[in-house]
Amino acid sequence: MSDHTLPSKPVSSESRRTFIKNAAVTAAAFMIVPRHVLGGKGFLAPSDRLIVASVGVGGKGASDITSIFQSGKADIGYLCDVDDRRAATTVKNFPKAKYYKDWRKMLDKEAKHIDGVTVSTPDHNHAVIALAAMQLDKHVYVQKPLTHDIFEARALTDAAKKYKVVTQMGNQGASGDGVRQLMEWYNAGVIGDVHTVYSWTDRPVWPQGIPWPQTNVPVPKELDWDLWLGTAPSKNYIDKLVPFNWRGWWDYGTGALGDMGCHLIEPAFRVLGLSYVKDVQCSVGSVYVDEFKRGYFPESCPPSSHVTMTFPATPKTTGEVTLHWMDGGIQPERPAELAPTELFGDGGNGTLFIGTKGKMMCSTYGADPRLLPLSRAATVQIAPTITRVPGGADGHYAQWVEACIAGWGKKEVSSPFSIAGPVTEALLMANLAIRGFDVQKPKTDGKGMDYPGRYIKLLWDNQQMKVTNFDDVNQFVKRQYREGWSLDI
Repeated sequence: MSDHTLPSKPVSSESRRTFIKNAAVTAAAFMIVPRHVLGGKGFLAPSDRLIVASVGVGGKGASDITSIFQSGKADIGYLCDVDDRRAATTVKNFPKAKYYKDWRKMLDKEAKHIDGVTVSTPDHNHAVIALAAMQLDKHVYVQKPLTHDIFEARALTDAAKKYKVVTQMGNQGASGDGVRQLMEWYNAGVIGDVHTVYSWTDRPVWPQGIPWPQTNVPVPKELDWDLWLGTAPSKNYIDKLVPFNWRGWWDYGTGALGDMGCHLIEPAFRVLGLSYVKDVQCSVGSVYVDEFKRGYFPESCPPSSHVTMTFPATPKTTGEVTLHWMDGGIQPERPAELAPTELFGDGGNGTLFIGTKGKMMCSTYGADPRLLPLSRAATVQIAPTITRVPGGADGHYAQWVEACIAGWGKKEVSSPFSIAGPVTEALLMANLAIRGFDVQKPKTDGKGMDYPGRYIKLLWDNQQMKVTNFDDVNQFVKRQYREGWSLDI
């Protein structure tokens, strides 16, 4: 359906970058026999293989499918995409897979033949597809961010428990060795108690901070535009929205936070045991519409932002934790322990942990963990205490496949919805503050417009899932779906 980028190379990513030349030959030969037919729910035979249906099979979806097939224990039985152009290569590489345009028809007709479903669509359709699959007792692998709004994230987190299916979000760094090294350093007290974290990215690399184009173009004949819109409001097609530029529009994407946040703040969640945000505040960049006037365009994500989130104390911290998110090329001050020419994060992206006894940082995906100063690594020797995922970040897909074959609760996965849900909610809370920045109201004197959501701290009631001191942003906690679409919880 569309593209989910992998903008920075994870550790050992060769298997994903080499598209399925060899896999295609094998794919043509498999027999589609779902595992539950072999012996019922929970049955495991030595020859058992997972039958997977994939929704969104171009771009990142193609990469997901490749990696799942290359696990050696999964067959791709069904492919679904609203855009025949994007799907063409994957359809060619998996000639035995049955192809659909509408995922609803696929699930209606083929559910009894499917064991697991992957979802690699634009953000606004993740939740409805994933929930429908879980309600059919299908295991699910959903690309990051898990959902488009907070209500959806909570719904999927709860559904994973209710339906007892294996879940995994597509933030492969959660399976990497790097985040486990960070955890071992922190658990051993190497940097003391962390109270502040910075995560930053040079994204977006797509248009943001712009008005919705007024010039419409014909819908490509291969694209079912109505199905692509799905839950989003009805609008005319615009040039280059598909396959990638949808990320910068609130109706479909979640901006730089949605694209990169799961890769950059997940290490903090895992290292510090973070859960839900307590409060959030932000400032955003703007563009100049002329030489005197700055413009804010509420349909579009801003070109840059700095968001500050406060998390309650956890069993792994002595007090609250402040997490700063920066995008659009904004970065925190370089640590004094880092030499002037030493790489900060991976250059454009990174995460920095500040503790009472020292600092540590990593690159995207939690990769390349380093203590500061960099020379400290030679003097700190901590024995490994946390089991590594076979294949590291590249093993993220095979880990899900193995867990699905074993059955719910039998094997651990790195990013189940119990973790991915709260991570996603934190990102969407940050976006809540950003969207609140553009809420307009007439001034009390009737002269012009006021922006009451700017430069305030939003207070979050996690139980009620609402901001308690600025009700105008609660409309974005649970968005209104287009008529004919619903999240049936």
